[in-house]
Amino acid sequence: MKWCRFETQAGPRYGIIGDDGFVTEVSGDPFGEYRQTETRVALGDAKLLVPVIPPTFYAAGVNYRKHVTEMAHRRGAEPQFPPAADIGYRANNALIADGEAIVVPQDATEAVQYEGELVAIIGRQCKHVKEDEALDYVFGYTIGNDVSERNWQRGDRTFWRGKNTDTFKPMGPWIVTGLDPDRLRVTIRLNGQEMFTYDIKDAIFSLPHFISRMSRYLTLYPGDVIWLGTDGVTENMKDGDVVEVEIPEIGVLRNPVVRER
Repeated sequence: MKWCRFETQAGPRYGIIGDDGFVTEVSGDPFGEYRQTETRVALGDAKLLVPVIPPTFYAAGVNYRKHVTEMAHRRGAEPQFPPAADIGYRANNALIADGEAIVVPQDATEAVQYEGELVAIIGRQCKHVKEDEALDYVFGYTIGNDVSERNWQRGDRTFWRGKNTDTFKPMGPWIVTGLDPDRLRVTIRLNGQEMFTYDIKDAIFSLPHFISRMSRYLTLYPGDVIWLGTDGVTENMKDGDVVEVEIPEIGVLRNPVVRER
């Protein structure tokens, strides 16, 4: 099933995208009770929103070996792979939908880079989850672009602006249920040129491992999102660029880049 959030005259609503290319408006939400209404709109005419506003926004840190190695080499250091599946936090203010502009602040350096990622959405409250049961608590999957200002990321004591500046977290375009994450592949394009492609199964720590480890200490709630990290080389984005992150079983997350003047 394919779920979206879209704008209506009454405000944001969830919808189910059918094979016929129409969105059926839903009363309620996918994490609780809902019913399909009689209201339908062509997908091309719907203003899509961020597919979920998470109660808590989690993001894996370094979780792919090529990405760790490349970023270390750029700093002139030896790569240090994480000994455990550690999780961080991102801010909802940074979320934007498919098609909306990534706005780079005027005082940002040139080192503003994309990170194309798979995003898992929690469907049921969970605590102390076994790894072999972890995917039972996942509602579905979408796509994220963890935009990062690398100099701020390295220089600030926290990631407050390097990762969480307004518009730095495109997510969408919708949520797809019933997928096996280990069968998914991410492709990142800049201005139509393929920059990198990687398999989710090559992660240092799997999604089930993250959920199990996190749930030892944190209660996960319906709508929480877990961004799973990126692999490979990440390059600078500049004013006028368009970045795309594609997972064929989900779709394409596409956003233009605009620098403040």
